[in-house]
Amino acid sequence: MPDTTVLTVERRGPVAVVWLDRPEARNAMAHELWDELPVVAAALGSDEQVRAVVIAAKGEAFTVGLDLKAFAPDLAPGDQSVVARRRTLHLVKAMQHTFSSIADLPQPVIAAVHGFCLGAGIDLITACDIRLAAQDAVFSVRETRIGMVADVGTLQRLPLIVEPGRVAELVYTGRDFTAAEALAIGLVGVVHDDAPATQQAAIEMAETIAANSPLAVQGAKAVMRAGRNRSVEEALDYVALWNAAFLHSNDLGEALLAFSEKRPPRFEGR
Repeated sequence: MPDTTVLTVERRGPVAVVWLDRPEARNAMAHELWDELPVVAAALGSDEQVRAVVIAAKGEAFTVGLDLKAFAPDLAPGDQSVVARRRTLHLVKAMQHTFSSIADLPQPVIAAVHGFCLGAGIDLITACDIRLAAQDAVFSVRETRIGMVADVGTLQRLPLIVEPGRVAELVYTGRDFTAAEALAIGLVGVVHDDAPATQQAAIEMAETIAANSPLAVQGAKAVMRAGRNRSVEEALDYVALWNAAFLHSNDLGEALLAFSEKRPPRFEGR
């Protein structure tokens, strides 16, 4: 695993827990986070022993979003030249890649949110497949309130999770909303009592996922993702071709054998 300064990666068998680990700054996202997360994602994505990923945070908050102090030179008004605009474009595209590296992981990714999850925190959790929250979680698409358009994933991914009209209201107002409201609108799937309970629930869910065939789990993720931009008929054709390529696996044979022998299957992803 690559060296990191604001992330800590913990391995629990086939589950990898990626901790946002800058608690003294409430996990504000400085340059190090944007640089380190894609490197960690690449390492996890290529590791066949990793079958599920949890993203959680140390300290009192999941994240307060972009570290405005660290990025002040990039955000300050001033140079409006073509060169400066091109530099901003490259910065934004690099930051988009950071969270797309999480969305593009072949393994399922579970976010365990507690405390503040603001601004870029929404970008991060919407790049995950599943989201759990503690009762004290507070969410906000905060960019609108500081004169910015959210540009690293929220406006593209949140409407795939939450009804677009509700998304528009949350984005345009930039208001805070609670874990209870996040549950009601479908942003999170379950609300737990506190941060430790949420993180433990996420790890246990990841362990349950990891016990299944990685071929089937990762295939299901790939098929669901591919189906977003296809008609039902096209998506059915896609999954038919997928299973024609992958159905007759050793994992399927192991599942059938385990069923006949009345024991848990031992999947190897082959």
